[in-house]
Amino acid sequence: MDASSGDSVSGADARQGSPVPPDAWEQPDMRSALAAREISAVYRLLRKHGVSQRQIAAMTGQSQSEVSEILKGRQVMAYDVLTRIADGLGVPRGYMGLAYDETTAIRVVGSSDGRQAEEDESVKRRRFLAHAAQVTMGAAVFGPESGTWSEAPARTPAPGRIGMTDVRQVEAATRALRSLDYQYGGGFCRDAVVAQLSWGQQMLEANSTELVKSRLFVALADLHSLAGWTSFDTGLMDSARGHFANALDLAKQGDSHPLVANVLYRMGRVYLHQDAPNDALKLFQLGQIAAQESGSELAVAVLCANEAWAYAMMGNEEQATKLLGRSKDEFARADVANAESWVKFFNETDVYAMTGTVHTVLAQKNPEHTKYAIPALTRAVESYTDDMARSKTFMLSALATNHLLDGDLDHGAKVGGKAIDYAESIKSERVKDRMRPLQVEAERRRNNGDARDLADRLKIFYAA
Repeated sequence: MDASSGDSVSGADARQGSPVPPDAWEQPDMRSALAAREISAVYRLLRKHGVSQRQIAAMTGQSQSEVSEILKGRQVMAYDVLTRIADGLGVPRGYMGLAYDETTAIRVVGSSDGRQAEEDESVKRRRFLAHAAQVTMGAAVFGPESGTWSEAPARTPAPGRIGMTDVRQVEAATRALRSLDYQYGGGFCRDAVVAQLSWGQQMLEANSTELVKSRLFVALADLHSLAGWTSFDTGLMDSARGHFANALDLAKQGDSHPLVANVLYRMGRVYLHQDAPNDALKLFQLGQIAAQESGSELAVAVLCANEAWAYAMMGNEEQATKLLGRSKDEFARADVANAESWVKFFNETDVYAMTGTVHTVLAQKNPEHTKYAIPALTRAVESYTDDMARSKTFMLSALATNHLLDGDLDHGAKVGGKAIDYAESIKSERVKDRMRPLQVEAERRRNNGDARDLADRLKIFYAA
C-alpha cells in the first residue's frame, strides 16, 4: 500500500480548516525553531496554540505515536519527511531552508535564516563537499550525496517562450546587483537578488531553443552564486550554502567549467571565514579541476591564491608562499581582457590584495611577514576605488593590523581609523568579522595612546 498518497490527502484536508492560527508561523520563537528544523519545538509551540496531537498527525500524515515521539525530542532529519511536514502544516518551505519558491521568497525577504547548532556545521560542510565532488567529477568521491538541494522551479505561470533577449536581461540585472554588493555590501541588495532570482527561475519552464536554455542555465547559476555571496556577506550561512549548491548544478547543466570553479571558490571562502581551512582547501582543489578543464589561466590563478590562504591558516608557510607564486605566474599568462565576467574581477589589484592577505595571516604567527604584507596591501588600497568599498575596507583593516604588528602604532591607528570610516557605510557582517584581528592587536597595545583610541573606537563600532 502506498502510504504517501494517503498522507497527502489527509494533509490537504486538514489545511482546508487548519487549526493553526494564521500568524503562528511568523512568531519569532516559531521562526527560530523552523529555521533550525527543530520539529519537536515546532510541535510544542503548536500545542501551545491549542493544536492537538491528533490534528498535527492529520496534517502531517504521521501517526499519533510518531508525533508523540517527536514531542519527546526525537529528531527529524530526512528531507522527504521534513518537506511532508512543512507542506502538511502549511509552512513556507524556505522558512525551514528546504527550498526557495516564489511564495517563500516574498515572505522571507529581509529575514534572517536560522543557524543550526554548531555541532551540525561539520555535517553540512561534508554534505556540500560531497555534492561539489559529484558536480565536478561526476562521482561521489567523499561519500554519497544525501538529499536534494531544491525542489523543481516555482509552480507559477512562466513566460510561454523566451529568447536571448530575456536571458540578457537576467545577466544585466545580475551585473547591476553585483555592483551594489561590491559598493554597499550584501545587506544592501540581498533582498533584491532573491526577488530577481524568484522571477528568473520561472523562465526555466518556458519554451526556448537549446542555445537559449544553455545560456539561461549559466545566467541563473551566476545569479544563484550572487545570492549565495550576498547571503554569506550578511551572515546567512545556510542560505548561502543552498544557493551555491543550486549554482553548481545550473553551471554544470550549462557546461560552464569556469563558473563551476568560481562557485567552488566562493563556497571555499565561506569555509575560510568559518575557520575551517581544511574543508575550504578541498573545495578550492575541486575548483582547480574545473578551472583547468576550462583552460582559463585566470580561474586557475584565483584558485591558487585562495589555496594559499587556506594553507596560511593551517600554518603551512611553505605551501602558502609556493601557491602565491603560482597564482602570480598564472595571472601573468592570463588573457584578462577576454575573460568571462565571473572571473574577470580578479585583476592586478586583487593579486596584490591576496598576496597581502596571505602574508597577514602568516604575520600573526611570524611578524617577519609584515615586510611582504605591507607593500602589497598598500598597493591594493591605493588601487581600489570607492565602488569597491568593501574590498578596500578589508585591505585597510589588514594593513592597519600589519602596522601594529610591525610596531608602527601611530600609522597603524591612522589606517585603522580609515578602515572604520569605510566600514560604517557598508552593510556587511563579513566586514565586522574581518576586522577582528585589528581589534585584537589594538587591544593588546592599550598602553599606547593611539592604539587605545583605535581600540575604543572599534568597541563603539561593534556596539552599534
